[in-house]
Amino acid sequence: MSFGVIAALVAVALLFDFMNGFHDAANSIATIVSTRVLKPFQAVVWAAAFNFLAYFLFQLTVAKTIGKGTVDPSIVDHYIIFGALIGAIVWNILTWYYGIPSSSSHALIGGLLGATLAKVGFSGLIMGGVLKIIAFIFIAPLLGFVIGGTIMVIVSWLCRNMPARRVDKYFRRLQLLSAAAYSLGHGGNDAQKTVGIIWMLLVAAGVSQAADAAPPSWVVLSCYSAMGIGTMFGGWRIVKTMGNRITKLNQARGFSANSGGAITLFMATALGIPGVDNAHDYRRHRRCRFNPWCPARALGCGGGYCMGMDSDHTLQRGCGCPGLENRTLDSLIQCSE
Repeated sequence: MSFGVIAALVAVALLFDFMNGFHDAANSIATIVSTRVLKPFQAVVWAAAFNFLAYFLFQLTVAKTIGKGTVDPSIVDHYIIFGALIGAIVWNILTWYYGIPSSSSHALIGGLLGATLAKVGFSGLIMGGVLKIIAFIFIAPLLGFVIGGTIMVIVSWLCRNMPARRVDKYFRRLQLLSAAAYSLGHGGNDAQKTVGIIWMLLVAAGVSQAADAAPPSWVVLSCYSAMGIGTMFGGWRIVKTMGNRITKLNQARGFSANSGGAITLFMATALGIPGVDNAHDYRRHRRCRFNPWCPARALGCGGGYCMGMDSDHTLQRGCGCPGLENRTLDSLIQCSE
């Protein structure tokens, strides 16, 4: 494999990483934009900074799964890498254009598996790694659902007697922390997928060895940088969908959503599981028309909103609670301003 081919494929991989950050930035910042904690540009800079800071915090467990745990490294060549990357890039462009908050992670992994199947069939797959990824497609949203709902129940009880203005003040600050944690998880998981792809390419080209404990440091740094820069540019079509068309969030709900997603991402990254994209563990919200601080109903509806699995696999349910005040915390805050 010539140097020119290697350089071109590394450039394409970094382009995918840039687009991954561009595409998924909206999912990371939608809550703090929707709740007006930060302006869109400020939120994008906030998310991009913590995407990059993940470089210093996470082990390369996800990169190892992609590079060594999904397909047999001995059958990988530049055709497989090219096919996987182009398929994922095309999908990202289409979903960005139509404003669909979808999974860049599964697009890349699906492209890699599809290219491998086209070349050698199922014998080229490492089924243990593949099944782990498939399992977490279902486990991650459920974890996010349970964790986010639990946090919202706790918040509902703690804040049940607080004035709306005070709740707004506290959770404006807490939401900055939860959004930062979410962006750390996003960077720690998603950037490592591209690290794994480039590592796989370098092994196939003979530049690195399959027995190496980690990829070259320049690969890791360039992937985290591309992710952060992509996030800086943002994806405003998807921001509009995630932040406004699905629901009008308040600060407490945004904090719970980000926190549940961040914890899920941290767990997946620690276990070396790629494909836990923030479009999946990010709960979709649907407004429930009742008092959001009613703790008895917070358990069933996440404190005033219902959470779904993904843009394609939703578990959304509208909740109506007759006899209770038909106003959300958003309206209470607006009335108090």
